[in-house]
Amino acid sequence: MIFAAILAGGTGIRMGNVDKPKQFLFLGNKPIIIHTIEKFYINPNFNKIIVLCPKQWINYTKDLINKYIKDNQNIIVIEAGNVRNETIMKAINYIESNFSINSEDIIVTHDSVRPFVTHRIIEDNINAVIKYGACDTIIPASDTIVQSLNGQFVSDIPNRINMYQGQTPQSFKILKLKELYNKLSNNEKSILTDAAKIFIMNNEDVFLVNGEVTNIKITYPYDLKVANSILNEE
Repeated sequence: MIFAAILAGGTGIRMGNVDKPKQFLFLGNKPIIIHTIEKFYINPNFNKIIVLCPKQWINYTKDLINKYIKDNQNIIVIEAGNVRNETIMKAINYIESNFSINSEDIIVTHDSVRPFVTHRIIEDNINAVIKYGACDTIIPASDTIVQSLNGQFVSDIPNRINMYQGQTPQSFKILKLKELYNKLSNNEKSILTDAAKIFIMNNEDVFLVNGEVTNIKITYPYDLKVANSILNEE
């Protein structure tokens, strides 16, 4: 079975003075989160699409889905966790509680505020995770990456040819992801920035899937302006 987890647990404080989390802001004529869900909804490979959002926004999210996506029986909305990987584990716990799964079942995790993910990226994630067990969507770094350990002085400038910018989806064999996550200490879990690092910290391979420069994450007000430009071009 193949599941999608749309991660919408953020509150969007970096978006500035807005009255709702950024995933609910309008992009064109509908909310960002709806654009994102639709990309997975139209893909016939998914058995269930799980949308995870803050508890106080669950009913609001359900209302949006009912408004914009009429035939939505395969979409479920549940409460997100406090941090990203806790949210993913909540998705896995829901899957385990409601479906009989095995070692080959997979989860495709995606930011709710990356509405321009393409069919090709989703398909490449599915194919890669079936073959390799874990994959991460990336694009080559276009700028020189500067490392600083103290925030004041340059510590290192890695070779850009080896640097990539991470995007989503990130996709995993469900039971393997849970197994590796549970092997980590609480301290190790506290420094996680994304789910792919769970595999890296356990010395497991993560396959690279090519993303797109247009697969942007809408985080700041400027990003929303860029997103509207991309939408108009589409």
